[in-house]
Amino acid sequence: MKGLYFTYLMTACGSLISFISPFHGLLAYVGFAIVKPEAMWPWAVPPGRYSLLIALSMLIGWTYTKRATFQLGQSWSIVTALGAFLVWSIIGAIVAPNQKEGWDFVEGLFKIVVPFVVGLTTIDSVAKLKQLAWVMVLSQGYVAFELNMDYFRGYNSLATSGFGALDNNSAAIGLVTGLGVAAFLGLRSEGFWQRSIALGSAALMAHAVLFSMSRGGMTAMIVSGATAFLIIPKQTKHYLGFALLLVLVLGAAGPEVRARFGTAFSKKDGEREASAQSRLDLWRDCWDVMKKQPVMGCGPNQWPLIAPNYGWPLGKEAHSLWMQTGAELGFVGLGLLASFYLSCMWKSWIVCWKRTIVQDPFIKTCAQMGVAGLTGFVVSAQFVSLELLELPYYVVLLSAGALKVHSVRRPFEDIDAYEQESEAVHGESSQLAISY
Repeated sequence: MKGLYFTYLMTACGSLISFISPFHGLLAYVGFAIVKPEAMWPWAVPPGRYSLLIALSMLIGWTYTKRATFQLGQSWSIVTALGAFLVWSIIGAIVAPNQKEGWDFVEGLFKIVVPFVVGLTTIDSVAKLKQLAWVMVLSQGYVAFELNMDYFRGYNSLATSGFGALDNNSAAIGLVTGLGVAAFLGLRSEGFWQRSIALGSAALMAHAVLFSMSRGGMTAMIVSGATAFLIIPKQTKHYLGFALLLVLVLGAAGPEVRARFGTAFSKKDGEREASAQSRLDLWRDCWDVMKKQPVMGCGPNQWPLIAPNYGWPLGKEAHSLWMQTGAELGFVGLGLLASFYLSCMWKSWIVCWKRTIVQDPFIKTCAQMGVAGLTGFVVSAQFVSLELLELPYYVVLLSAGALKVHSVRRPFEDIDAYEQESEAVHGESSQLAISY
């Protein structure tokens, strides 16, 4: 019954608070998007439009409370790319041969874009960035906890049936994306309990990725870990924390996991493993569609319908976000979606630089979360079709919100502190030059 009580309570509280503070309604919406109550507790939570109630209240509050600000600073290019991708998807749905499937894609994307815009226009402080980060980590951490509990009870539900509407590969990619956020939140948190909860959540996510038996998820975790090592603060405690997490992950990877990961690269009699070879064949066919229809593609959600033309079963996904997006929305749609992620990663990488002056250290932490989480996602998305996986969009929201807070002029009471930090950095540079 805990699931039912949680769902009703969060729906009621999230809807009511949205009228006063749409940002806090967004937090409830994000929590539901990650936890998925109907999938988490299917025996207790009846089907319902819980997220829709929160979303409608959030939009009303966003419209009438006038708490939104469209001074977005460096995040303008990010939200513009996402908005253009939505518009291009709508155009693609209008001309798509199968209208229902095309508009289903637009509807799903619309449910992501609207909360993204509400969040970005209402984030105006570091405190809100911290709240969003903690909601993401606690929600994804709880999902990982339940998946681990199933695993230790003797039933690997993640590898067998995935989670919610996601298969094991897509769920694993979501866990990796959340892992980057949890790890850096744990490194930055000051209190012992906060650090323990964040790093504990990261450990649960990492272990879940291993027993998901998803080679794409394991690859993403390796890439994300390597990226995190490059951008972690160069202090002993951070290196120790990273080393501890690495030891735990390696220790948890048993023979079965290592054997499964090795099949991604192995060949037998000169032939690749069947699943890996089928992915290459699917990508080749998607590339053929892109060459034949380079501008509009075959239409949103249309590739599974034309897959039989290339000898695949009806409904066959391309097993690649990038190749399937290119096939369905052409090079234009692919470029817009890629620029949404890559522009956020590039701008966040710049903020990660040691010499970049920020008003609050947590802004750099959010940038690090974005770089680490999204790097693994961008690489692994080449191996999985997950057009509407929500967590990566919220990681972009977190980083874009940090870019907004960083680049938009702060109130006058913050300027003195900003100037003092600037003078300290320049003073340090001068001393280094003199010493040299």
